[in-house]
Amino acid sequence: MGAILQIKDGIRNLVANLGTDRDKASHSEYQFVQLSQVQLHAAYRSSWLPRKVINIPADDATRKWRTWQAKADVVNKLEATEKRLRLRKKVRKAMKMARLEGGAAILIGTGDKDLSKPLNPTRVAKDGLKYLTVLSKFDLTPGQQDFVIASETFGLSQSYSLTTGEGVTYEIHPSRLAIFTGAEKISGGSTEIDPWGDSVLQTVLHATKQADSTVANIASLVFEAKVDTIGIPDLSRMMSNPKTEAMVLERLSLAEKAKSINGTLVHDAAETVGQKSASFAQLPDIMAKFFTVVSGAADIPVTRLFGQSPDGMNATGDGDLNNYYDSIQTIQEMDVGDAMSVLDEVIIHSSLGSRPADVFYNWVPLKQLSEKDRAEVGDKISSAFKKVVEMDLLPPEAVGASLVGALTETGVAPGLEAQVGEYYADDEEDLQSGVTEA
Repeated sequence: MGAILQIKDGIRNLVANLGTDRDKASHSEYQFVQLSQVQLHAAYRSSWLPRKVINIPADDATRKWRTWQAKADVVNKLEATEKRLRLRKKVRKAMKMARLEGGAAILIGTGDKDLSKPLNPTRVAKDGLKYLTVLSKFDLTPGQQDFVIASETFGLSQSYSLTTGEGVTYEIHPSRLAIFTGAEKISGGSTEIDPWGDSVLQTVLHATKQADSTVANIASLVFEAKVDTIGIPDLSRMMSNPKTEAMVLERLSLAEKAKSINGTLVHDAAETVGQKSASFAQLPDIMAKFFTVVSGAADIPVTRLFGQSPDGMNATGDGDLNNYYDSIQTIQEMDVGDAMSVLDEVIIHSSLGSRPADVFYNWVPLKQLSEKDRAEVGDKISSAFKKVVEMDLLPPEAVGASLVGALTETGVAPGLEAQVGEYYADDEEDLQSGVTEA
């Protein structure tokens, strides 16, 4: 099979010029042209389509945000810290900036004067997290790379420098930055100088330009939808003479004025009058095709990017949206979660003064179950666990703990796991108190 595919891929036809130097397709090649910061910002600020391509995934990734899993008082403290620092808004801004420019970072401000030293989250005291500052990749200059093959930061910058508008330069250790990248670059290895990613628009902008141009041309065509025509006998000869040319132009000007006043065109019996109308029948389909290309390039469903209803009989768009939600979840868990790993530890220590082992968070799913669906899911989960208990194959305590986790993670009973843990903790305290009194 591999040999057959290789023969088909490398086919040559001298008569049709396929696979030869005269084949036009053989001269097509990809070229990488780096978009400048000026071009990227011009596209983002002047056109709604590139702006939505940048904004939508960042908005969706932070729209439902996350829920901390812990006791109620612990969750309140963590959420209060996030609210005080406006964390959610700053993460969204950093994501948008990274998608547009290829990279961004959030500076973790703990009040330390020397930012060049590594940040140890365990040494952050309660309320030690003072500020969070969003920085563009153009604000930060990468330093020397780490070339130690056994290092966890191999290939990454060992430091960054930040120069303020006042001319003050700060050396910043990477551990003090929550670094966000745009489109991942699969290249470089140890020779890669730029640690950032590419702008998302680097591969999407061509498609958005074509879609914008198509819409603009269609809008221009609207003004030519109906064109009046007047046939004047011996027009060519009259236009060749400046005197008669002026008379013809004056005649046409008077005709337009008369029509504008009373809607009736008065003309010489020898003149012919008609209209030419443009056809718009195929234009919606053409425009839709260009929108589909942009949607594919941006990896955002048409229903989400353009706010359109799904096409086709019985079409709901649920499949496309579910795939898109899965991709957003991947971004949340792998990109945002990884970028904020140190920051989250600092938030926990700053909020609580310590790091409880049972504190964690879950991203809230974008697709929310209806009350009916949530009830059905809860009923199915409960029935399944009930059968396991009746079979007497596992300890009831273990099954109960797993049931609590399943109901919490599926969103059937949000916060149940934390509440059950708090209940047993209080029960154990009462038991120990009774033993002490006895």
